[in-house]
Amino acid sequence: MPRPSGLQELSEWKRLLELIKEFSYLQSDTEEFTLASGRTSKHFFDMKPLMMHPEGSVLLSHLLNLRLDQLSPKLVGGLELGAVPLTAIVITGAGEKSPRMGFMVRKSDKGRGGRKNLNPPGIEGSSLMKGGDVVILEDVTTTGGSAIKAVQRINNNTPCKVIAVLAILDREEGGTEAFSDAEIHFESLYTLSDVAN
Repeated sequence: MPRPSGLQELSEWKRLLELIKEFSYLQSDTEEFTLASGRTSKHFFDMKPLMMHPEGSVLLSHLLNLRLDQLSPKLVGGLELGAVPLTAIVITGAGEKSPRMGFMVRKSDKGRGGRKNLNPPGIEGSSLMKGGDVVILEDVTTTGGSAIKAVQRINNNTPCKVIAVLAILDREEGGTEAFSDAEIHFESLYTLSDVAN
């Protein structure tokens, strides 16, 4: 499982794990939850309460920006809805002097795109049309299918190059393998095993 090296030893990583368990994780031995992918599981994650929590958002920003500083992308963003608050958290936490800009990819085009920025339909926020390295952010990765589609849209419709997908959590249900098959670098801060054990 690809993970940013060294983060697990940080007190911030351990504290954020506690907050994920408190605000974003449900487990049941008697019923299965239906996931966005259509699959069912005894484990359910919703990172929105974590992202909307003051301490959770600060810790997320700190840990993700530590890794983004190493990857040095020009742009960060991802698919609505989960990546929208995550992108705002990362951009805000990076500080006003950060060179990183944010964007979002709609799941379905609205036919307008970023008119002022000349982005293709469905890609909004900062302009991607001047090119640069991109990291796709994701809250929870299951199969990797949605993020792979976002990577393909950016690589096919802009002069940018996606250099990585970075998630808060990998459910360990095939996403890592799908990214590998698609030759996309993938990392997550946490795995299902971290939270469920």
